[in-house]
Amino acid sequence: MNRIPGKKYDVIVIGAGHAGCEAALASARLGKSTLLLTMKYEQIAYMPCNPSIGGTGKGQIVKEIDALGGEMGVLIDKAFIQSRMLNSSKGPAVWSPRAQADKKLYHEIMKKTLEQQENLKLMEGECERIIFRENRGKEKRRAEGVKLSTGEVFDAGVIILATGTYLGGRVFVSDRSRESGPSGFAAAKALSGTLKEDGFVFRRFKTGTPARIISSSIDYKKLKEQPGDPDPVPFSYINDEVCNINVSCWLAYTNPELHKLVFENLEKTAPYGGYTTGVGPRYCLSIEDKVSRFPDRTRHQIFLEPEGLDTEEVYIQGMSTSLPEQLQEEMYRMIPGLENAVISKYAYSIEYECLDPLILTPSLAHKEIDGLFCAGQINGTSGYEEAAAQGLMAGINAVRSLDGEPPFVLSRSEAYIGVLIDDLVTKGTEEPYRIMTSRAEFRLYLRQDNADLRLTEKGYETGLASRERYERCKAKKKETEDEIARLKKTKISMKKANALLEAAGSSPVSGSVSMAELLARPEVNLDLLYRADGGGRDLSKPVREQVEIQIKYRGYIEKQLQQISKFERLEKKRLPEKIDYAALDGLRLEARQKLAQIKPISLGQAARISGVSPADISVLMVHLAKMDAEKNKKGKHR
Repeated sequence: MNRIPGKKYDVIVIGAGHAGCEAALASARLGKSTLLLTMKYEQIAYMPCNPSIGGTGKGQIVKEIDALGGEMGVLIDKAFIQSRMLNSSKGPAVWSPRAQADKKLYHEIMKKTLEQQENLKLMEGECERIIFRENRGKEKRRAEGVKLSTGEVFDAGVIILATGTYLGGRVFVSDRSRESGPSGFAAAKALSGTLKEDGFVFRRFKTGTPARIISSSIDYKKLKEQPGDPDPVPFSYINDEVCNINVSCWLAYTNPELHKLVFENLEKTAPYGGYTTGVGPRYCLSIEDKVSRFPDRTRHQIFLEPEGLDTEEVYIQGMSTSLPEQLQEEMYRMIPGLENAVISKYAYSIEYECLDPLILTPSLAHKEIDGLFCAGQINGTSGYEEAAAQGLMAGINAVRSLDGEPPFVLSRSEAYIGVLIDDLVTKGTEEPYRIMTSRAEFRLYLRQDNADLRLTEKGYETGLASRERYERCKAKKKETEDEIARLKKTKISMKKANALLEAAGSSPVSGSVSMAELLARPEVNLDLLYRADGGGRDLSKPVREQVEIQIKYRGYIEKQLQQISKFERLEKKRLPEKIDYAALDGLRLEARQKLAQIKPISLGQAARISGVSPADISVLMVHLAKMDAEKNKKGKHR
């Protein structure tokens, strides 16, 4: 091999999608020399599917990435063209920010950010092979370098594999297919082949994308306008406000005639015609899946989303398909408002290779290969946000592994990122995984508004979150606590309280009450309270939001914190790394096999493994108690 003297990096990241970018930035910002490889610069932070960041569950993850010192929240605040808070009519546990992105601008800002980052080398080149050092005695194999298609070799302390949907990618339109990554970019064919030669076992997942239509060919008078919020909430906690760009999206509907066309041509689509074998996403169905699975539905919602300020292309959300091009023309033009639609890019399905995430530890390190971390869609996830979160955590943990420090792992009770990674490495996934608020047991605590209060101190301790960010977070926390204390202490007369309650449409009180008691009522908001009190003028919007949520939902939040305390007791009971489950009497066979495969780090994680029963957990608890007793006995005899 053509080894080049001096071409060694602490960390090499393969792939510059959303996972790879976060991983490389985290590594470089933590002081490690980092090489980020991409086959084409145009692929950097590219959005091959929907041009948006955030959404239900996903918005919480972006806020957490930002709170820890990651880049995605900062970037979307600079590149959005519309922003909305989803589920704002419901409780704060499910409020989720979502922003339409100018996809070209998003890519350009990320590319510039990478280019200007100290310790980071961005390089266009195709990784053909990961170089492994074979077992030495009882040591595991170790990833120690990469070979490019040009023959160049670069050594690495740690490698992060973040190949997205490019590994073994194949695009399908009806019965025709070709080796390809998304949007016509080349697939990572060589790397796929060499990894298989090196013993990697892959599964094939698939996803799809709808057509893009030229805006001037759309009759918007027949569509329902969906504007953004007039006062958008920033994704990044370092921003007090963002520029209010508000480009509308549009709502339309399918119809029975369109459904009939699709149903009669199901066999001409790639999956129903038997041309694809990959497993598709459950929560992002193609139009052929919608028509087939829900035959009683007479219409389905679709959203028309602009892809940027300087392009005419509009993304047709909810209409992905692999029908032949001619049938796509007919189908899209059956939608009112799209009768004269000009398609600039046809829809397609794409299959790609991914790993079973059960092969990973909670730090996203490969269990059988030292020096190798995996992040993003190679781990079986879908979505830019899930990928970015994994990239951030892999980047942090790659650095910590080099420094001999323990892994940085977030619990399910601490973050949606913790839920995401724990689901992957504990339960695995048989389909492209998507985060949702329903996956989080403690979602009232894991809100989008308090991600900084939950995580910024941890980000600061890892070295990734800046001191400025940390000080802002501390100030927010103190101002919130001080104002809550003031509202609890400040009494208001019965006469004044009842006047306020009458204006709010709430029942009267029979004596003086604290301002906090008034705010706890559903009908009373902080603005109304401050008009009566004259306070709150100097408080920022985020602090006011915290005050109102923490007072209104105090009982529910306290109950959730009690649940978290019980949960964490099991999480703190650590399991030895080299425990011999086969030798433990009382464990069922399935439990022994699953525990040996997954190697849980705690009783809590063990309890979440499919096939491990409460009786099995009791056996483990007895075993741990015996181990503790033996340690104590040995300690007394010393």
